[in-house]
Amino acid sequence: MSPSLDNELAEPRQPASIELHSIDYVPGTERHGKVTHLGAIWFVSNINLTAMATGVTALSIGAGLVWTLIATVLGSLFGTFFMAFHSAQGPQLGLPQLVQSRPQFGYLGAAVTVWVFALINYIAYNTSDALLSGDAFHELFGINTNVGYFIAALIAAVIALFGYHWIHRVNRVLTWPLIALMVTLSVAALKDGRLTAETWALGDFQPAPFMTVFVIVAGFQLGWAPYVSDYSRYLPASVGVRSTFWWTYLPSAVSGLWVFALGSIMYAAAGPDATPVEAFRSAADSLINGFGWVAVFALLLGLLSVMAINQYGGMMSMISIRDSIRPVAPSRRIRVIGIGIMFVTVWLIAQFVGIERFNSFYGNVLIFLAYAFTPWTSINLVDYFFVRRGNYSIQEMFNPHGMYGRWGWRGQAAYLGALVVMVPFMVTSPFTGSFAAALGNVDYSMFVGLPVAAVIYLVLCRSLDLTAEREVVAAEGLVHR
Repeated sequence: MSPSLDNELAEPRQPASIELHSIDYVPGTERHGKVTHLGAIWFVSNINLTAMATGVTALSIGAGLVWTLIATVLGSLFGTFFMAFHSAQGPQLGLPQLVQSRPQFGYLGAAVTVWVFALINYIAYNTSDALLSGDAFHELFGINTNVGYFIAALIAAVIALFGYHWIHRVNRVLTWPLIALMVTLSVAALKDGRLTAETWALGDFQPAPFMTVFVIVAGFQLGWAPYVSDYSRYLPASVGVRSTFWWTYLPSAVSGLWVFALGSIMYAAAGPDATPVEAFRSAADSLINGFGWVAVFALLLGLLSVMAINQYGGMMSMISIRDSIRPVAPSRRIRVIGIGIMFVTVWLIAQFVGIERFNSFYGNVLIFLAYAFTPWTSINLVDYFFVRRGNYSIQEMFNPHGMYGRWGWRGQAAYLGALVVMVPFMVTSPFTGSFAAALGNVDYSMFVGLPVAAVIYLVLCRSLDLTAEREVVAAEGLVHR
């Protein structure tokens, strides 16, 4: 696929009703919008049933409510830090996040190492979304959960098909209603009579469950990293790194820790036998009888928005993988096919998992995806900010035999090396690493993987001919510095 090389001096064109671009370059003539628009999308994207269920999953680990809340705040602030720096790459390069991995991992290597994990990420999150959306439709309207998921996924698919511009618009419309909802739910949760003084007792600090909660919450926020710049790539290239970072970081971190904390508190009140949807509804009803229905419906609307984002991202991953094997042209048809495949795949997996196993499934999803993306985020950010310093050739990223190579052995070696070093520090249901066991089953893997991946990659990049690369970038003139 060749990037569009439209005349940068031509009159700007208004965005089409249905987005035409997919993984290709967005030229300057089509850049528009304000950096403040990022605030709406990254605030609203965390206000939904699945994000709130993250708090439910976190509390079920067993750290106790107060220590769970402390770990939630720290994990959200930590994971969002890396996610926001990825967002800052979008306006500078005009490319979706995954294509930006080609300089580190190679034209084909990025598809094998990064994009397959990214596709799993979208499928896993959308499976969780499917389970909760089906349960919410059943709780609200009494319809079959499969029918409920079908309705939710169909609405999300339409939004995803219209693409970038409509995803932003939907999130801007939902911003203030969902802020009002969160304020009201906060009052309901804190006034819930089922929460006793014992529930709020600090209790003993247990490092093992505390760190597991930290990894779960940080992993949720880090899970946005593979596609966060997809929603900043249409902004003008003149938008700075700092403003993009803060308009992503603050809304996402604040809404994340707010919604995770609320989920934990409401689940603590409802008890361990309640499903996430039941817990949220009962907490809202404790404030005003009947308000639970309104709260769950509003959270379902937020979930439809994030389902659209996940379907959009999954479609982009499929196109990216396909393009690495055989170049494809951006079209509405290929986007429809990608969204359709996501729809069916998620539905089949959701049938196998079932709502009764949601907590176990979702907890493992968050932990394993945190492991998968920790080395990648380190390598991608180190390459952008410290090695190549934002100097990339757009054309070469779409050249299967170009200067970035097919396999990108430096990125591959750093990624695999970091994973190998992380394994002894991992703590999961089926496996606990030897070092983690010796340290009391405390999961320190993220703190090991991030620096190890960075150091390996920096050392291996000392042999890069960056001067020659910069000459190619300057001659191309598509990246504005």
